[in-house]
Amino acid sequence: MATVASLPLFLFTLPAGILIDKVNRQKFVCRINVCLASVAAGLAVLGWLHLLNSYTILASVFLVGVGFAFNAPARASIVPQIVSDAELPSATTLGGLQLNISGIIGPVLGGLLVPLVGVNFVFAVNGACFLLVVLAVRQWKQSTPQPTLASESFFQSLAPVIGYMRNAPRLQVVLARNFLFALFVSVIPALMPTVGLKVLHLGSSQLGFLFTSMGAGSVFGAVFIISWLRARFSSDFVTFTANLLIVVAFVLMAFVRQAEAFFIVAAFAGVGWTLSASELWVAAQRAMPNWALGRMSATVIMISQGAMAFGGFIWSCAAAVAGPVYTLLGASVLFLVSLLLSSRLSINVKAGFEEKISGTLTGELIAA
Repeated sequence: MATVASLPLFLFTLPAGILIDKVNRQKFVCRINVCLASVAAGLAVLGWLHLLNSYTILASVFLVGVGFAFNAPARASIVPQIVSDAELPSATTLGGLQLNISGIIGPVLGGLLVPLVGVNFVFAVNGACFLLVVLAVRQWKQSTPQPTLASESFFQSLAPVIGYMRNAPRLQVVLARNFLFALFVSVIPALMPTVGLKVLHLGSSQLGFLFTSMGAGSVFGAVFIISWLRARFSSDFVTFTANLLIVVAFVLMAFVRQAEAFFIVAAFAGVGWTLSASELWVAAQRAMPNWALGRMSATVIMISQGAMAFGGFIWSCAAAVAGPVYTLLGASVLFLVSLLLSSRLSINVKAGFEEKISGTLTGELIAA
């Protein structure tokens, strides 16, 4: 199930980013959410007809993943058009905050509704929620026309982005830092369930509380901490401190054996994850030119997801060989070393810095 859900992000995110720069983003997001609503409604209908089986469920999960793969870079490219540059950090934090809140409420709400009204009704409600997203997006009034690409092939559309990234060192730094962060933070989804089940011997309900604790920490960090830090410190300092908090969480996960204390450690890991991911995404958004927001947002997502998948494979294999405790300790040491080595790679991207050179580069690339 997890493989089928994540595979579309690797297959379709970059093509989606190229497509987004060619079409009207508002209409595109609306159509994607209508398709997602159709899939959810189809599951409800199949359930009522008693035609649901493992194959139809897996196929539906794949289709939902395709929708998310196309939706993610589209929504990411819309945000800088809706808010000002000064509001971009807060908007990015709010976007991550709503994901964390939904990650806490959604499973709990679904678990309560299924025994009361049945799975099919929950699928139907899910479809209605996608339609609510469509209604919300339709309220967006575009103040400036979106730059669109001419009719080009996939590689023709990708070539200017590659050329731009080759001449944009700030963006290269942001991409490298995103890759390193995703590579090491993948320890949490890869090993935390293993530690909870095999080391702490948690039950299924307690394991749910474990992920809820991490989500609660993410919400706390987004609401109470990140704005205070941004007002006083640079992006480099905030990111380094957040990553250092994750390193400490790795070490504590290796030694803490009391469930309640482990929940607190998971909450700290959630705080660090949210702070670092938010700062890195803001830096990426500021380093992207407006003419390629869709394609470059998709590139950042693909790099992060690829690093998460690669890291998850590495840490899982390490845990199978050396055990989760030694893997956590090894990951903490390697993460700390990477932080010290990458400390000179600044992500303090000044707003508009890359835009100043984008016009010249774009002209050169088009001429080439």
